[in-house]
Amino acid sequence: MNVNGLRAAAKKGFVPWLAATEADVVCLQEVRAEPGQLPAEVREPAGWHALHAPAAAKGRAGVSLLTRERPERSRVGFGSTEFDGSGRYLEADLPGLTVASLYLPSGEVGTPRQEEKERFMGEFLPYLKELRERAAAEGREVLVCGDWNIAHRETDLKNWKANRKSAGFLPEERDWLGRVFDETGYVDVVRRLHPDAEGPYSWWSYRGKAFDNDSGWRIDYQVATPGLAERAACALVERAASYDLRWSDHAPVTVTYDR
Repeated sequence: MNVNGLRAAAKKGFVPWLAATEADVVCLQEVRAEPGQLPAEVREPAGWHALHAPAAAKGRAGVSLLTRERPERSRVGFGSTEFDGSGRYLEADLPGLTVASLYLPSGEVGTPRQEEKERFMGEFLPYLKELRERAAAEGREVLVCGDWNIAHRETDLKNWKANRKSAGFLPEERDWLGRVFDETGYVDVVRRLHPDAEGPYSWWSYRGKAFDNDSGWRIDYQVATPGLAERAACALVERAASYDLRWSDHAPVTVTYDR
């Protein structure tokens, strides 16, 4: 779930959502706060083990992981000199599973932000391959949850024709995400369960009537190694019932896996 600022989300509905969820793991992106700036019930929620990786740049990015079971170990970043302090990647080892929270840069065509996104993708792809190989050697599955900020296919955004030159749907970005699936062997879990569906979208602009018209993007993914993907029983986007009940411009992407 991209919370679009966890302090703001906590005031709008995140806390009751967290209290009600039956999830074993919750991955948060765009936290935009140091742990000490978060309310205690959000920083260390009852019944959860919380890990936080804020960005060195104040008020930007930031990812968190909440797990019911205490992690065996955790890691901030993926060995990148440029990005390990940017609050964009956090992983934890649970029994038989490495789970990660990812906030891939959004980019902006023709600006340094797009160049930053491209550098991140260039470094992250080899790490995903390394992670899968390492996990396989240890008999572990891998699950990378987060805001990947790329719509892979035309069915992943409503107005795809108008966005062919927009960041998040550029050919080179879509090709890169295809390499995550084709070269490194990961699986887009929601698309596997809903192969022909439009969406289900997970982000809607606050502008205009995007939410009311379900004119969204599917940019939040659960990306898993094949063994875990095969155990995915159902997936849904927890879309708010109405615009006024939203606590972020994204919605939680929830998957149930058979043990």
